[in-house]
Amino acid sequence: MKVRVAVVDSGINPDHPHVGQIKGGIFFDKAIESPDFVDRLGHGTAVAAVIHEKAPEAEIYAVRIFNRRLSANIDTLMQGLEWCLGNGMHIVNLSVGTANEKHQPRLADFLNRAHAQNVFVVSAADMLPGRLEGAIGVDSDPGCDRDAIKFQNGMFLASPYPRSIPGVPKELNLHGISFAIANCTGLLAQLLESYPPAEAYREFRVHG
Repeated sequence: MKVRVAVVDSGINPDHPHVGQIKGGIFFDKAIESPDFVDRLGHGTAVAAVIHEKAPEAEIYAVRIFNRRLSANIDTLMQGLEWCLGNGMHIVNLSVGTANEKHQPRLADFLNRAHAQNVFVVSAADMLPGRLEGAIGVDSDPGCDRDAIKFQNGMFLASPYPRSIPGVPKELNLHGISFAIANCTGLLAQLLESYPPAEAYREFRVHG
């Protein structure tokens, strides 16, 4: 099937050669809702490039919740997440997270509804919503091959690196948990192209 992936981030630059064809998107910022999903910060574009590299047939949508910096309030985040449920996404790639426990009920409710719709939410394992039941919580492991994941201690481990830049040591390239999450998302999207959701998750957990 065609897998629809929402990148909830700073938007995507649709003209970047590494992201493929972006199917659409939306921008939320407090009371603003706009079709302007173009990335001004670069982060979401880099994340989308990792996903497209792994799953070039996936349909990627930009859900832009960052404006001038890589942060958003909980209401803006929830607007973006609700858009994903309302627009038929199969995977939500979520680099952003929060440590504020007061937001747990809203995020847990979202995860419950996402699960009921067979929507996978991939996020950082040490933050909300990634550490909640129903999320695919990811941590970075520099020793992980970029084309594989590990599952241990209740979380997924993935490489924190995007594709390499010829002549540049990987430590000097962009790297971090956002790219571990994106590597996981891309590999999961690969599996969803061939397996129904429950079976894809089993394969993902066992084989990566």
